[in-house]
Amino acid sequence: MSLKPWREIARPHKDVLEGSFKQSEFAADISQVAGGTAPDEYQNAEKFFSRTYITEGMRLLLISVAQRLAGHGGDPVIQLQTAFGGGKTHTMLAVFHLASREVSTDKLMGIPPVLDEAGISELPRARMAVIDGIRLSPSQARTYGSITVNTLWGELAWQLLGEEGFSLVADSDADGTSPGKEVLKELLSRAAPCVILIDELVAFTRQLELGKQYKAGTFDSNISFIQGLTEALKAVPNAILLASLPESELEVGGTMGQRALESLETYFARVESVWKPVGSREAFEIVRRRLFESSGERAEVEGISRQFSDFYRKHADKFPVETQSNEYFERLCSSYPIHPEVFDRLYEDWSTLDKFQRTRGVLQYMAIVIHRLWNSDNRDALIMPGSLPLEDTNVRNKSIHYLPQGWEPVIEKEVDGPRSIPADIDGHHTLFGGVQAARRTARSIFLGSAPSSQEQMIRGIQAERVLLGTVQPGQTIGVFEDVLKRLRDRLHYLYAEQDRYWLDTKPNLR
Repeated sequence: MSLKPWREIARPHKDVLEGSFKQSEFAADISQVAGGTAPDEYQNAEKFFSRTYITEGMRLLLISVAQRLAGHGGDPVIQLQTAFGGGKTHTMLAVFHLASREVSTDKLMGIPPVLDEAGISELPRARMAVIDGIRLSPSQARTYGSITVNTLWGELAWQLLGEEGFSLVADSDADGTSPGKEVLKELLSRAAPCVILIDELVAFTRQLELGKQYKAGTFDSNISFIQGLTEALKAVPNAILLASLPESELEVGGTMGQRALESLETYFARVESVWKPVGSREAFEIVRRRLFESSGERAEVEGISRQFSDFYRKHADKFPVETQSNEYFERLCSSYPIHPEVFDRLYEDWSTLDKFQRTRGVLQYMAIVIHRLWNSDNRDALIMPGSLPLEDTNVRNKSIHYLPQGWEPVIEKEVDGPRSIPADIDGHHTLFGGVQAARRTARSIFLGSAPSSQEQMIRGIQAERVLLGTVQPGQTIGVFEDVLKRLRDRLHYLYAEQDRYWLDTKPNLR
């Protein structure tokens, strides 16, 4: 069975093919969806679920939400605390579309089995309130017709029940004091079944300087409101709150942000069900669904994956030990047409860099890579670390965007570019040039070692991982081992110690 190129089996989504995907559209915005102004793939519930992979964490969360809305138990308060780009907003959107029921649940891909598991045949339609801490300002009121809203509690009451709801909290909204648990309980009881989604709460609260009065109240009155709200939710069996809190220091922002986070966590911790979403295996499927319209017929995908798996087993001493298990064959199938090693390097190494958002960062990066590979008629069987077209300006810029200064000339000269040393090696030796051995090897080392820092005890990527990222079934492994030695002798920014290799922005001693 011949190794068909990935492009003949899988088909990327139209926006990826055309390069018209907008970076911002990978960033779902809950308030845009609530306001009806989001791109169709987020706004339209059917489209949203058709492109959404329901992870284990999301499944359990949706079960809890459905049970709560139907009055069958479930958690009253759920805190989503995940690292930057860990899928918080996407999860909130799934809850929004499930609860607001603009479309019957049988049309939402993946939802019927969730409701079956929750033991619910008829899910009631819920009232929704969406509060986005970045959109609201502590010192600017909002006007809805004849009503002026100053505070988070005013906003909540207005969104849930309009004028009727706002009248319950009008006095405390005017003077910036928390309405208290009983009033909030009354509001929730009248609005139930209802769902409250609060995104970026820390971003709002950290703007309230201690001891200072704002239109939106004081720091303390806002913390008291959250305390009252979480207590009230426990008393109303079919009302639920989902709130996102940041996990990374980068998102918390300064001492006030830290203080806000600690205060909020205290109250959420009493009743919350903390939920950590995406596992890196599940991330394969999330990325694949978003980037590929179809990843191909199951039989063809399994056929290609089996050839890779058999090749790794046949040369067991050349590849990492995990490639010998049947589980690795499953991983090859589940991440097709992207090689699992690409995901492993991005999720394990690149996601340790500041600003690299896990799911969104991988999506943006791979969308650019796939667009370029498609247009340059790439014939690889899988998209591997060795396939990354780093000679392309967009791919290179995205690759070095998260890295410290100084990488551009290293890539141009020593990794991938028309005048690079690997291109020269490939050009002068037909054995290497036929399989682009030098360029593929240099790209694989770059992906596996660029995010490593001087502080790390063990730097670099092992030779077996370099081979895993470059060699395809039917090719001679010795060719790549030979080219690795040549690169080690000729490159100025490549370091080698025992069987580990890494690129750096400082030249080596050779």
